Amino acid sequence: MKTAFIFAGQGTQYVGMGKSLYEASEDAAELFDNSLGSVLKEICFNGPEEALRDTANAQPCIVTCSIAAARELEKRGVKCDYAAGLSLGEYSALAYAKAMTVDDAIDIVKQRGVIMSEALSEGTSAMAAVMGASLDMIEDVICQAGGVLEIANYNSPKQIVITGEAESLDRAIVLFKDRKVRCIKLNVSGAFHCSLLKEAGRKLRKVIDKYELHSPEIPVVFNASGKVEDSNLSEILERQIQSSVKFMQSIEYMIEEGVDTFIEIGPGRVLSGFIRQIDKNVRVFAVDGFDTIERTVELINEQDR
Repeated sequence: MKTAFIFAGQGTQYVGMGKSLYEASEDAAELFDNSLGSVLKEICFNGPEEALRDTANAQPCIVTCSIAAARELEKRGVKCDYAAGLSLGEYSALAYAKAMTVDDAIDIVKQRGVIMSEALSEGTSAMAAVMGASLDMIEDVICQAGGVLEIANYNSPKQIVITGEAESLDRAIVLFKDRKVRCIKLNVSGAFHCSLLKEAGRKLRKVIDKYELHSPEIPVVFNASGKVEDSNLSEILERQIQSSVKFMQSIEYMIEEGVDTFIEIGPGRVLSGFIRQIDKNVRVFAVDGFDTIERTVELINEQDR
């Protein structure tokens, strides 16, 4: 039996996340105080929601909450054999696996957020979730729509996200509607995880190269390949910002490696739903606050007896 920690990405944040951990654990409180500081901590715990939605605020808050929750699990005897994360969550996974410090991860994601937000002119690019369509159909629609349009996320057999130029995506939505396929435009500022972000990737690489990186102490399954890699970590993270997120392939890889228990760590339960769609036979838990951590540990101990 093997366990994987799966760290949440952006978009799952909510006002008050991490507060119960801060109040219940001295270690978590120290992490929040040192890594976020008073201003970001106030936004994380008390909002306003609009401020927390800002990428520059959301990303460091999510990373801090995720690492705090993972450390509390570890203190209670629940450890992982693999770590992974969705997009931003990959930085949480790397920090937890000690490939970078938590403070460095937070510094990097703050700058990553700015680079991503400045990469594309407002209104020129977009993303949409395609529900229940085959990969062949999605690729056919992408081809027919023309322009720059690519797959951003292989989330599960039931959901794939497409990304690219706004006009191309609008044409794709019409094509999906003609085929009676549900396609939902996402409320995001631009087209992430596509070739439009090549220059952003180069800028991010210059940022990352300023920090000291190490080989992960826990195997990390990367978004861009869907498997463990021995490549240069800076190069992997440069690729990640402009490549498809192979979440489904990552989960399938870990299952092939013997993982039967997945714990989603961080705000929200979106990834847990994807994992259940990928394989109904694995155990899936989700933790973000003190109560969910206690309950998850209790359930795992009961089931493992």
